[in-house]
Amino acid sequence: MTRFDHPALLYRDTDEYLATTVPFIRTAVEAGDSVLVAVPAGNLTLLRGALGGVGGCVEFADMAESGRNPGRILPAVLLPFAEAHRDRHVSIIGEPVWPGRTPSERTACTQHEALINTAFEGRDASVLCPYDTARLDRAVVADAWRTHPTMIDEGSRIASGEYDDPLLTAEAVNLPLPPPAGDAVSLRYSGLADLAVVRRFIRRRAAAVLPAERVDELVLAVHELVTNTIRHAGGPGLVTIWVEAGVLACQVEDRGHIADPLAGRRLPPPLSPCGRGLLLVNQLCDLVRMRSGPGGTCVRVHMWVAADR
Repeated sequence: MTRFDHPALLYRDTDEYLATTVPFIRTAVEAGDSVLVAVPAGNLTLLRGALGGVGGCVEFADMAESGRNPGRILPAVLLPFAEAHRDRHVSIIGEPVWPGRTPSERTACTQHEALINTAFEGRDASVLCPYDTARLDRAVVADAWRTHPTMIDEGSRIASGEYDDPLLTAEAVNLPLPPPAGDAVSLRYSGLADLAVVRRFIRRRAAAVLPAERVDELVLAVHELVTNTIRHAGGPGLVTIWVEAGVLACQVEDRGHIADPLAGRRLPPPLSPCGRGLLLVNQLCDLVRMRSGPGGTCVRVHMWVAADR
């Protein structure tokens, strides 16, 4: 089995960032690897300027846009790139956490980082994940030690003594979600005949705080979640919607159990008719949090209301 390499880079300033990322990219290009750099816009500009002519051999993505929802990074950024270059080694720099991420986003990022190890197991790939230790919360950096087998700190590469089974780590950080806001409004549904009622319920409330395009995206995402409830969990279910701290939140609960920790994050076979509902939800929403167990499933999606998000 091919060894997948997933180190975290702990950097304190620009010099430390470039001292590892630039040689990583140049070495990969010289070796004939397919190279992807998916980092926030500021670091993207920094790397473009430092790479010179080598930059033409690299694919770039603004992680703050393409990875705004951490649940989107694997299925929409990393895995499609790896699949498109299965004939060669792929080298990726992926920076999913940056200052300004909310606590809920940071938790989702930790899950993402843990699940990379499962999603890429056996692939001919390297994914280097930078962490800005000067500006990120200590808990975020501590989680990096739990989700990466190897760390690069002050130029030295060392094994992480905190690294654990990726699935156990992803589950351990997925704590119960806080309850909906006190002014939340709920609607119960039970069958396909209720889908139109659910869509109208969501549209009416979302239209008060979101632009029309975003309303359509939320309605479609909730439609997919409710359809999953009816088809796979047998119904009934409960949908709840509210606004808090610049976010429109919508939660769908049912009695089903999603056992696959990579549900909504892995790419289904090209001809498979199933497995795309949660993928679509991750693509449409700014944040998706899910807890599932024998007692039922709760999926909470967020759409940013504030324009600067």
